[in-house]
Amino acid sequence: MKIDAHQHFWELSRFSYDWLQAPALAPIRRDFLPDDLLPHLQACGIDRSIFVQTRHDLAENRWVLSLCEQYDFLAGIVGWVDLRAPDCEAQLLEFKDHPRFLGVRHVTQDEPDEDFIVRTETLRGLKVLEKHGVPFDLLFFVKHLRHAETVARACPDLPLVIDHLAKPRIREQGIEDWDVHFRAASRQGNVYCKLSGMVTEAAWRNWRPADFQPYLERALEYFGPQRLMFGSDWPVCELAASYEEVFGIVRDFISRLSPDEQAEILGGTAARFYGIPL
Repeated sequence: MKIDAHQHFWELSRFSYDWLQAPALAPIRRDFLPDDLLPHLQACGIDRSIFVQTRHDLAENRWVLSLCEQYDFLAGIVGWVDLRAPDCEAQLLEFKDHPRFLGVRHVTQDEPDEDFIVRTETLRGLKVLEKHGVPFDLLFFVKHLRHAETVARACPDLPLVIDHLAKPRIREQGIEDWDVHFRAASRQGNVYCKLSGMVTEAAWRNWRPADFQPYLERALEYFGPQRLMFGSDWPVCELAASYEEVFGIVRDFISRLSPDEQAEILGGTAARFYGIPL
C-alpha cells in the first residue's frame, strides 16, 4: 500500500484561514477538497492519504473526521489539540479513540517564541500525547530544529516526525546550519522524517530535481528507509510543482533502493508510525 503521509484540505466558506491571505499564496486561495485530490492519487498509484491540520481549531478535526467517513482513501487525520491548555487531555480524549485520528500537530514554526516547543507548559501537553500513544508532527523551520533532540529525550516514548525535513534553505543551497541538528535528531530512535515540502523551499519557478539531492541523501543516510515517509504537502506544493512532479522527485530518488526499502518510504513507515492497518 502506498500512502501520502502529508496533505491538506481547506474550504474557505467553512473556516477563516488567515495564513492564506499572504499575497504569494493567492494561487492556492480556493477550496481544495477530497474530490480534488483523488485524481492525483490515482495518477501516482497512491492508495491512501493522511490529512494534516491547517488550523488550531478542534472544529477542523471534527470536519475532516467526517470527510474520512465519506472517502475510503482517507487513512485519517493528524489533527490539533491545545498542548498548553489545562484541559489538553480532555480535548485529546474526544478524538483519541476514533480509528481515523492518527496524530497531533501544532504550527510551531509560526509561534513568536522560538522555544515554544520546549517550554514547560508545552512539554506537559506532549507528555499527555506520550501517555496515550498519540504521535506528534514537528513543524519546524531550521531555527527550531535544535529542539527536536530535546523533545525526543524529554518524551522518549512519543513518536515524533519532522515535517518537510524542517524546511532547509534549498533555494540558497544552505546545508550546514540544518545538517548538524538534523543529524542529531536522527540519533533519537523515536524521531522520523517526512520527505515532503521541498519544492516550496526551492526556487518556485526554476527548481531542478538535483536541488533536492543533498537533502535527500542526508535524510536517507541518517534516518534510513524505516524512518522516512513520503508526503506531498498538497495543495501547498502547487505553488511550485504539480502533485505528480513532487511524487516523481521522491520516486526517482529512491529507485536505486531495494523494492522493500522503497515500499517502506512509500507507505510502510507511515503505516507503522501512525498505526494504519495495511
